[in-house]
Amino acid sequence: MARIAVTGVAGLLGSHFSRHLLDKGHEVVGIDNLSGGYRDFVDPRVHFFEADLVRSEAVHGVFLYTKPDYVYHFAAYAAVGLSPFIRNFNYTNNIVASANVVNNCINHDVKKVVFTSSMDVYGSHRPPYTEAMRPMPEDPYGIAKYAVEMDLEAANRMFGLKYSIVRPHNVFGVYQNIWDKYRNVIGIWIRQTLSGQPLTVFGDGLQVRAFSDIKYYMEPFEKLMTVGDSETFNLGSDNHVTINELLGRFRLVASCRGYNPTVVRLTQRDEVYAAYSDHTKAANFLGFKDDTDLEDLIDKMFAWAETQPVREVREMTHEVDKKMYEYWKH
Repeated sequence: MARIAVTGVAGLLGSHFSRHLLDKGHEVVGIDNLSGGYRDFVDPRVHFFEADLVRSEAVHGVFLYTKPDYVYHFAAYAAVGLSPFIRNFNYTNNIVASANVVNNCINHDVKKVVFTSSMDVYGSHRPPYTEAMRPMPEDPYGIAKYAVEMDLEAANRMFGLKYSIVRPHNVFGVYQNIWDKYRNVIGIWIRQTLSGQPLTVFGDGLQVRAFSDIKYYMEPFEKLMTVGDSETFNLGSDNHVTINELLGRFRLVASCRGYNPTVVRLTQRDEVYAAYSDHTKAANFLGFKDDTDLEDLIDKMFAWAETQPVREVREMTHEVDKKMYEYWKH
C-alpha cells in the first residue's frame, strides 16, 4: 500500500478519490485551504493539513513531514467564465500553486504526480475533442491549465518526474460545492431550487455539454499510479445534451421531489458553444466506462443537499470590471 497526497481533498474529486483510496487500504495525506471545499467533506481517516498551496513553505512542510509516494493534484479554482475578470487570482492559484507542488514532487522524490487539467484547454476545436488535438485555450483558466501541463513535461525531461494528465469535464456528485455561484450548473440549480430562487440559464440554452458521475473516475485515477506515464487522458460522459435538455430533465427530478422552480434567462456568456470529448483512449488504457444516469444522480444530489447546512454563497473580488456580466456584479 502507498502513502498518497491529494491536493484539493475537500473538493469534489479529492473528497471522493480519498475515500476510494482509503477503502483500498492506502494512506491518504489531504491538503486543502478550504477556500472552495468544506472540512466536513473530508473523510476523518485522511491525515488532513489545512494549507495554501500558494505558500511554498507550507507545501514544503507537508511534503517533508509526510513523505508521500504519489501525488494527485486536484486543487484549482475552476471558474472558466469568471477567469478573465480574476486573472491574478486565477494564475496565482492555478499556476503558482501548481509550481510549488511540482517543486516538492521533485525535491522529495515522489514516484509520480497525476494532474487534473481541463477540457477547457481545447478551446474552439470542433468536438468531440481528442487528446491528439493541439491545445488552443481561449480564456485564462484554460491557459493556466495548459501551462501546468507544459511545466510537467519540462519537469519530466529535466528531472525524470513521472506524471499523467487527466482532462475531466462537467463531473458532478455529492460533496460538490453547490454554494459557488460561478461554476457547476447542476449544483447551482440545486441551491437555487432549495432557496426558492429561479433557475438561471445563460442565453438561449443551446450550449452543448456532457455531464458525468464522479464514481466512474475512481478506478481510472487509481490505475494511473502504475500506467499512463507522460500520457494525457480525457475523462467524462459520451452522452452530450444541450443546457435546455438538461434543464428539462432537472425540472422533472425537482418536480418529483415537490419543487416547481421557474426559469430566468440571463445574458449570454462569452463561452465555447459545444464542448465534449472522446474517451476512447481512456477506455483502452484505463478501462474507463461512463454509464451516468443524469436523473438518478441529480436526485441523489438533491437528497444530499437537503441535509446540508445553509452556507454562504461566495462572492469573488473582481480585478477587472469592464464587460463584467450584470448578474455577477456585486
